Amino acid sequence: MIVYLSSQPIWLSFVLVVVAPTVLAIAIALVVRRTMGLERPETNNEVAGFKFAVVGVVYAVLLGFAVIVVWEKFHAAETAVNQEASAIVTLDRLSLDMSPAVGAAVRARLVAYTRAAIAEDWPAMAEGRTNSAATARLDDLYAAATSEPAATPGQAAVLAETLSRLGELSEARRTRLLLASGVVPGVVWAVLFAGAFVTLAFTFFFGVRSAGSQVIMTGMLATLIFMALYVTIQIDHPFTGPTSVGAESLRTALEGRLAGP
Repeated sequence: MIVYLSSQPIWLSFVLVVVAPTVLAIAIALVVRRTMGLERPETNNEVAGFKFAVVGVVYAVLLGFAVIVVWEKFHAAETAVNQEASAIVTLDRLSLDMSPAVGAAVRARLVAYTRAAIAEDWPAMAEGRTNSAATARLDDLYAAATSEPAATPGQAAVLAETLSRLGELSEARRTRLLLASGVVPGVVWAVLFAGAFVTLAFTFFFGVRSAGSQVIMTGMLATLIFMALYVTIQIDHPFTGPTSVGAESLRTALEGRLAGP
């Protein structure tokens, strides 16, 4: 469900996550007010207000923590993609110091891997699945880089640096693949939505003499809560939907440095 919401156009997911629940909360508040009247809830305003403050603080902490965590992971996904592109560019430069045959093979494999990552990995990550095409191209890259033993100390140094950069490339790719599946566990989502319901339910039992004031207060609180949930949903899967981490860094590396068919 979360993947579905984050994959929709921004306007549609905003309507589903923010507008519709807010309208529903206002409607329920009006129904409760009409059913219970004003006198019954008004007598409990002092006690209800104290309890609402506690519930509100607890839920605000939980919701704020979820937003911060997903934002940090979203930033980590961006960092991983940039590190991957940086490793690709560095490997391309290192290939110039290899023997002509090995260097050409490494550059060709780099092009193949980068193209596979852009064309295959990104669509797969957007759907929450993995793809083996880029993995195979990465294996080919390792094989090409280690196909010839180092004959001189200089070549040994280049090979060591190449293997180090290949390790960084593999780690960066593994990081983005792990983050693509989402950050917030299902049980946390259940608690977040249940907490939103409980917090809003408290507002239904306050006795406010002006129905318009109650509608405005309930609507403002619901909008604030669901907008925070909306942000969390949008960036929970960093490679899914319109608010996602793109492959621009890899495209820049492919167009700016790499040469090949």
